[in-house]
Amino acid sequence: MSETAAGDAANPPQTGPPKVVYVMGSGRSGSSILGVALGNCQGFFYAGELDRWLPSGGTPSLGGTERTRFWSAVRERVDVPQDMLDSRARDQLERAGGLFRLGGRAGRRALRRRYRQASGQIVGAVADVAGVAHVIDTSHFPLRARELKAVEGIEVYLLFMVRDPQRVLASFTRTVPANDPLTRVKLVLKTNLDLWLTHLLAILVFLGHRRDRRLFLYYEDLTAQPQTVLRQILDMLGAEADLPDLANLRTGLSMGGNPMLRAETVALSGENRAPSGGSHLTALLQAPLSAAMARLSPAVQLPGGLSR
Repeated sequence: MSETAAGDAANPPQTGPPKVVYVMGSGRSGSSILGVALGNCQGFFYAGELDRWLPSGGTPSLGGTERTRFWSAVRERVDVPQDMLDSRARDQLERAGGLFRLGGRAGRRALRRRYRQASGQIVGAVADVAGVAHVIDTSHFPLRARELKAVEGIEVYLLFMVRDPQRVLASFTRTVPANDPLTRVKLVLKTNLDLWLTHLLAILVFLGHRRDRRLFLYYEDLTAQPQTVLRQILDMLGAEADLPDLANLRTGLSMGGNPMLRAETVALSGENRAPSGGSHLTALLQAPLSAAMARLSPAVQLPGGLSR
């Protein structure tokens, strides 16, 4: 969707509940490029990481006149209590660490009720201002997906995307100096722990979601055969939109996310080179979850039944 199209006559207000296309998985899994690609389809708006809305008071982290105007219009349609405009709800309800927080059950229940009301308003306002049926949220946290599913007045469609853990690890460790092995070891352990917890929660959330509103895919499949993967996603969503020009994708007006969103356009291209070296520890630790995720369904299918 173009920046100038948001809320204009070409995108009239939609009828029916807005549909949230939630991309779930670990950080550095490629959710941003998937969100951008879908956001270039007619009837879709890429909102970026919407979990940032409450802590920021609805102010986008990226600049631009059109972006600022768009999110100002969203804020005008949202009536969220002032004491909800912080990171408390996000940290306690969306982040995995919130599972280990001690606190009163009654207080958490009240927070969850207000959080869900606010989330429903935000999604509805984004869909209204953009004039679309589908709002794409790439916050990627599994517990946020669980909360959104319980929000009244929206429909949640779940995309669980997984990237090769060696590539995820490489993206985190590429800046670690070669003469600092201790830092690298700590980062390898932390990344593996994060992957384990995130993917375990994501599997549970995925299996608990409606079968006709969920889809599992690999990032490597998306980059290898983007048109095939995107078409299967659109089919799951019941959308007949044409595929965009993958070599010239507009990044749009997202709330925030990957630094690549600062560019006006990006391309969805392949990632054919395997990371140099690789962590034997990562391969060992991630093998059980990788095997479990390979059995999830429904999943994107490539021609010939081949995947990743």
